[in-house]
Amino acid sequence: MLVDKVKARPLVPGMLLCMLTCSLASAQPNAKEALVLDSFFERDHTSIDNLESSLRARVPWPVNFSVKYLENPQFEDGAYRESLAETFRREYDGRKLDLVLVASEPALRFAVEYRNKIFPGVPIVFWAISSSLADEKMPGVTGVATPAGTHDTIDLALHLNPEATAVAVITNTSETEKYWLADVHDELLRHQDKVSEIDLVGPPGVDMLEKIASLPPHTVILFQLFPQDSNQPAIGTWDVLAAASRRFPTYSIFPTLALSHGGIGGAYYDATKDSVLAGELGARVLRGERPDDIPVVHLPSLQVRVDWRELRRWHIPESALPPGSEVLFREPGAWDTYEGYIIGGVSLILLEAALIVGLTWQRARRRKTERELSRAYDRLRMAVEAGRSVGWESDLRRDQHRWFGDLQTMFGIQGDNHNGHMGDFRSRIHPEDLGTFETAIAEARDNRRPYSAELRVVRPDGDERWISARGKFYYNPNGEPERTLGMATDITERKLAEEALNSLSGRLIQAQEEERSRIAREIHDDYQQRLAMLSIDLENLNQYLQANSEGSRRLNELWDRVGELGSDLHSLSHRLHSSTLDNLGLMAALKSFSAEFRDYHAIDVNIVEENVPRHIARDVSLCLFRIAQEALQNVKKHSCADSAEIRVECVEREIHMSISDTGSGFDSATVSRQDGIGIRSMEERVRLVAGRFAIHSRPSEGTRIDVWVPVGN
Repeated sequence: MLVDKVKARPLVPGMLLCMLTCSLASAQPNAKEALVLDSFFERDHTSIDNLESSLRARVPWPVNFSVKYLENPQFEDGAYRESLAETFRREYDGRKLDLVLVASEPALRFAVEYRNKIFPGVPIVFWAISSSLADEKMPGVTGVATPAGTHDTIDLALHLNPEATAVAVITNTSETEKYWLADVHDELLRHQDKVSEIDLVGPPGVDMLEKIASLPPHTVILFQLFPQDSNQPAIGTWDVLAAASRRFPTYSIFPTLALSHGGIGGAYYDATKDSVLAGELGARVLRGERPDDIPVVHLPSLQVRVDWRELRRWHIPESALPPGSEVLFREPGAWDTYEGYIIGGVSLILLEAALIVGLTWQRARRRKTERELSRAYDRLRMAVEAGRSVGWESDLRRDQHRWFGDLQTMFGIQGDNHNGHMGDFRSRIHPEDLGTFETAIAEARDNRRPYSAELRVVRPDGDERWISARGKFYYNPNGEPERTLGMATDITERKLAEEALNSLSGRLIQAQEEERSRIAREIHDDYQQRLAMLSIDLENLNQYLQANSEGSRRLNELWDRVGELGSDLHSLSHRLHSSTLDNLGLMAALKSFSAEFRDYHAIDVNIVEENVPRHIARDVSLCLFRIAQEALQNVKKHSCADSAEIRVECVEREIHMSISDTGSGFDSATVSRQDGIGIRSMEERVRLVAGRFAIHSRPSEGTRIDVWVPVGN
């Protein structure tokens, strides 16, 4: 299909343009020479510009273009074409052409027919050529094929004008127009039962206008009459088109013969993509590819494009258009014209309304917040008074402080309110706790976090009270603290209970150790001695019996069992109270116990020591020994491990003992210390010697117990 065909220029100016181009090209060494041949129609310089830009962007050399327009009323005359070919031959004789680019069927047929005479052997790339011609085999020729829009344009015209009974085809007698008239005949055969075909064939003039005036009602026009620049009659193509489109809905398979000239539109291909693809193919040829090796590129389907003004004039609703149609020349409505003003005005109104609503909401929220703060303050005051606590608030900028609550019990101050300075509070803090309290206050102020501290206060009567103080700083926009709120709770009874409990725990553990020592001594001094005498008696009795008798065999079994019982009692005595710990120290006791543990339970225990002092306080040694005993018992009961390690080292006046295994482990984050008395007992023993205790374990990753105790304890 031929679209957007360019207007003709006289051949001589075209030759002058070519000569000028050639003179410029002579100054560009290694430049490629390309000749563009265009046909008969209104000139579309945009299409040629797109082709040139596309080609130049894809080759590394400069490319000089010569453009020739072949439009002439005599072009259909064979003698004229022979003369034109001879003119081209003389012009390009001795000049090297690298590529010929051809637009539309007449130019392509002319180039193929006379190529051996004008530019023999030069490759040809075409565009704006219908698929039927492009599929013909032409050696040394390739290009871009465009789908014919005849079928879709006729279907569009009959779809938008369902009342039509005739289709009038207005065209001329040129070779190109004859080609399209035949294509229209073939397509209208599909609709011969609905519409009749009326052919108005001839040049524009009075006769053509009279034929249009005599067309019957309910006719649609398919306009195919191309303008000819070299022939300027009194009545031209555009006059005929204007007369036809005033009376009947007019369509064309060429956009330049319909859009913006009174026609409704048609189905068209993408002319820009057509010329860009032709430029790409031309670049491939210039880079050395043979045209015969480059297949013809077929453009995809067409798109319907219509003039919105003509739709309105012929009362055709946009909803009747096929999906994907493009509507051109739409007149802007009120929204399109005043969109900025409308949006600005509405935005201003909405902004003002939002500000009014925001201010109203903020005022209501402020009142609600004030009421809630008042109720919260009342509840806080009642809670403070009921809980025998003391609250305070401070204005740091003015150094004004107010305390309220049970001041009599905690500070010995009469009444339930007191105003004063921070010095009044600090003067009542126990001297040993003042430094800790001031450090907590300073860290909270610098780190912007709440503070808490447990300290003693001294009342005027000399009575000491334990309090738990908590508070928070509030800051101004500059980051300076300006206010504090806090609360103190009397925890004297709790502290006394903790001291009593700690003392009781210590006494219980001490009593347990004393009882263990007593039982161990009794086992060693009494039961083991008695078992030893019994073993001697059994040995003496065995001498009176025959060596091979049944009685002698039974007596030997009893003797062995008594020996095992003695060994077990000895081991039990050692576990209850290790004399090795008292006589040889911690490491010897651990090694002795580990050897016995390995013998009895088949669990290998590795002892590692580093910088352990020989003399360690007895309570510290006993604490570490008991923890090691309990930890190894847990390995046997729970971990299913076949080995364990006890590591003891002295670091910075602290003894660090670590007991680890590679057994089943457990989730130390979820298992409570109250689940087993063993862990609880170990923690209590460490606390009594002012040490630290930690346990690390995960399922399937084993368990490690760490203990740190001061050497001096």
